[in-house]
Amino acid sequence: MIKEISGVTIELVKGDIANQPDITAIVNAANAYLRPGGGVAGAIHRAAGPGLEEECRKYAPIEPGQAVITAGYNLPNKYVIHTLGPVYGVDKPEEKLLADCYRNSLKLAEEHDVDSIAFPAISTGYFRYPLEKATEVALRTVLEMVPELKKVKKIRFVLFSDSDLLVYEAELSRLTGQSS
Repeated sequence: MIKEISGVTIELVKGDIANQPDITAIVNAANAYLRPGGGVAGAIHRAAGPGLEEECRKYAPIEPGQAVITAGYNLPNKYVIHTLGPVYGVDKPEEKLLADCYRNSLKLAEEHDVDSIAFPAISTGYFRYPLEKATEVALRTVLEMVPELKKVKKIRFVLFSDSDLLVYEAELSRLTGQSS
């Protein structure tokens, strides 16, 4: 699904966040110490190579909602933006912290002249944030920020499964229903 909003293209795709060659910056759903792990972080670190972990050491640890930017190393992307999502039921207030992940990632992208960015579904895996709630926060936050974006012209959400993609498509349609 592709939506054009105020000159910014929002795309929803099923795929691998570590394989987005046409995107300037990808977002890592990181752990506090910015180390390789499972899920998104593991896939990104494996694809980027050891230089990414080495650069990440100087930024760790980070707090929920915070974002930092590094080079992309062996990835086809110039940058990786690392953000720590909230653990659902533990880090409070979850909704604000999750929104901060998207907001702070987009702010870093703007500061570094990034024209395109790809996000995973932050906090919905190991951190147990319910997908429907996380999707609403993610899309609402991004849509609220679109009018402020000067450099970022493409925002892609890269989803792990067909079912995740369907949830995102339904929510984006709901949120943009009045303007489509």
